[in-house]
Amino acid sequence: MASTQQSFLTGSLFIIIFISSSRCHAHAVPRVTFPLESPGRPFTVFTLPGVYNATTLLLSDDEETLFVGARDAVLSLNITNAGHLQLSKKIDWSPTNEELGACGMKGTPEMDCPNFVRVLQVLNSTHMFACGTFAFSPRCSFIDSEEFTLLVNPSGKPEEGRGRCPYNPYHKNTAITVGGELYTATVADYRGNRPVISRHLSEGDRVDMKLDDTPGWLEDPTFISSTYIPSEEKVYFFFSEMGREYDFVDKFTVSRIAQVCTSDVGGQRTLQRRWTTFAKAQLLCQAKGELPYNVLQDMTTLQSAEGASKEDTLFYGIFSSQWSVNSGRSAVCVFSLREVKTVFSGNYKVLNRDTLKWSRRTGEHEKIANPGECGLHNATDNVLRFVKENFLADKNVAPANQGLALVSPEQRYSNIAAQRVKGANGKEYTVLYLLTESGYLHKAVLLKDGAHIIEEIQVLKQPHQVKNLLLSASKGTVFVGSSEGVASVPVSSCSHYWSCAECVLARDPFCAWDFTQRVCAHVSSIKHQPVQDVDGGNALNVCKTFTTLLPRGRSLLPGTPSVQVPVFLKEVVRLHCPVSSRLASLHWERHRGELSPNIYIQEDGILSFLATPTTLGSYECQATENGFTQTLAVYEVRQKQDSTHQPSATPTTLSPENGRQATSPPTKPETTPGPKDEKPMTQKSTTSTATSTVIPSSVHVPEDGSTNMFQRESSTSYLKELVAVSVLLVICICALLMVAAYNLRKSYRSRTVPHLPSSHQDTEGGTEQEREALRENSPQPDKHHGQKSPNTPSNGVSNGSNGHLPNIPI
Repeated sequence: MASTQQSFLTGSLFIIIFISSSRCHAHAVPRVTFPLESPGRPFTVFTLPGVYNATTLLLSDDEETLFVGARDAVLSLNITNAGHLQLSKKIDWSPTNEELGACGMKGTPEMDCPNFVRVLQVLNSTHMFACGTFAFSPRCSFIDSEEFTLLVNPSGKPEEGRGRCPYNPYHKNTAITVGGELYTATVADYRGNRPVISRHLSEGDRVDMKLDDTPGWLEDPTFISSTYIPSEEKVYFFFSEMGREYDFVDKFTVSRIAQVCTSDVGGQRTLQRRWTTFAKAQLLCQAKGELPYNVLQDMTTLQSAEGASKEDTLFYGIFSSQWSVNSGRSAVCVFSLREVKTVFSGNYKVLNRDTLKWSRRTGEHEKIANPGECGLHNATDNVLRFVKENFLADKNVAPANQGLALVSPEQRYSNIAAQRVKGANGKEYTVLYLLTESGYLHKAVLLKDGAHIIEEIQVLKQPHQVKNLLLSASKGTVFVGSSEGVASVPVSSCSHYWSCAECVLARDPFCAWDFTQRVCAHVSSIKHQPVQDVDGGNALNVCKTFTTLLPRGRSLLPGTPSVQVPVFLKEVVRLHCPVSSRLASLHWERHRGELSPNIYIQEDGILSFLATPTTLGSYECQATENGFTQTLAVYEVRQKQDSTHQPSATPTTLSPENGRQATSPPTKPETTPGPKDEKPMTQKSTTSTATSTVIPSSVHVPEDGSTNMFQRESSTSYLKELVAVSVLLVICICALLMVAAYNLRKSYRSRTVPHLPSSHQDTEGGTEQEREALRENSPQPDKHHGQKSPNTPSNGVSNGSNGHLPNIPI
């Protein structure tokens, strides 16, 4: 009864939370977007003919070599040159035709039957270990590190892969080596219904370990990642599974962290060759008053800073939600090792083996031991039976900052990497690299006032279901593995920012402004006083000592000419503003006169208006970000000399790069700290290319006050057209009257003219026999002189069957 009341109260609490989920987050939006092959953010992609699905990535200890597990192959890539991948050696490792045929006989699609290498680990200085799906029959092998070749088992039999590697290439798994032993979390059967967490390759008096087969230890899990914490002598596993402790919700998914001690060798009688130190707890990624992000997608470990406590080790995870209210979103939560240790050292829930229901521990349940504590393999059978049924921690692991580190409203993240970066002021910042499901790489910096996404880079042409992300801090490179190959992306591209203002507004811990060289460069390369403000991005204060604060890609001379836009009167002019940042608000200003909403339409950085004598002149597009205002484009709209020419039906496109002709718009050498005297209309920024387009007057005009402007400007300007049309109408009427009079006069004359004999009439009036005789007696053309036959169509037009052109009535 108590359990039922508890479930009801818990379910009611979730319903209340669901109803009250009205609080909005300051969702992080990338400041700058770099499409594929953008010159502002170059990177390289390594591909090899015949090699696909390069999704298992591993760095050597010295980070000079990148090992890649692909489909039917294992690669060794030299990365001595940062950002450049060079093939060193390759191992071909594919099933035989007979094995592929047997895989197909099981009903497996042919494309899933090759050997997908899913485990690749360094065992010691001389050997590596690899496992692959191998036509749905997992197989492993040792690799000679020096020769980089597969080693044959002394028995001649292939190394068993079951329990170390999944059968299905789409099933997730994780593996890590500690002291030459392999710790894995995967499924041990063809259908993926037997999850196992095990240890292999044990030597000496140590034995291989795995979970007990008792129900409840794992509930349909999806394994994500694993990590080893030397100070704890524990391996931690991260996964998602069904939360059976919440029996009021059917198939409620929860995220877990589980632990095993590396010293565990199993019990003497109870739990022989089974984990005695296995324990798990829930990871709760949830903001106050909102539904949780409960499905774990990826997890990475960031070791504690130099000189800090090992308990400051952090775990950064990507979470999605099974709730429709958070559909399409991803959240990043960070957990500390200190909080994980506190939860595992606390109380544990009690599992009723008869009903398989969990309940809280009460006073009547005696606590015999501390589950998860190392050294329990020497405990008594009574203690081991206790830990066998008490392995789910009572409390949840809450985020280190008691909230969400980052929320993406537009993208779903799939992979994550993290590093600490020292800024120009000596302060350390945490930088996250997030790979989206759509193939974009986001770089974000975590600040006190929230996460700031510095940039997003498109690294994949198409979305891929299986991909991987690996960071090499020493090389300053992020590696992205997918079916397209291995992309090598530099962690920063400071040269993209061509002004002090944009270098500071980027808030990139890697980049700072070098006032001596007048360039944005890597912090480590600047010798004297690097200019940077990662925390505030206050370009107005930081860059105020410089005389020229110019936007990216503009001339350093203050007198740069504006873009000339020649137009005809009564044409609709559309001026496009270039976008330097998605976080900036765009607004237009006119040198002389106000931008009345009855005359001008501003939308998404585009200014539209009707060309009249009063609207000709100079226009500026300005962007304001963090209180700093800069001019992005200047257009000079003027009337064309030939005023009688009508507007062209084809839009004329001008831009700051190619506009009349190839002249860049001027930029203000001075800065403006705030809004002008005239209140500008703030517009949402876009990512489109900056263009200035003159379009015909048939453009759609919103049905608001601006329509009156178009009507007023057009009502007094059609007098000439009206006169011209009237004159043409009179001329046409006169011509018709003259033709009618001529035909009438001809008909009267025909009555008094004598008729000629039929033989002298035109051939069209003769009989069929006469016409046929004329055809037979007419001279034939000389083909040698290139003359055409009467039946040969000319100018590509075919004759009809009745002698007339087709589709023309007789």
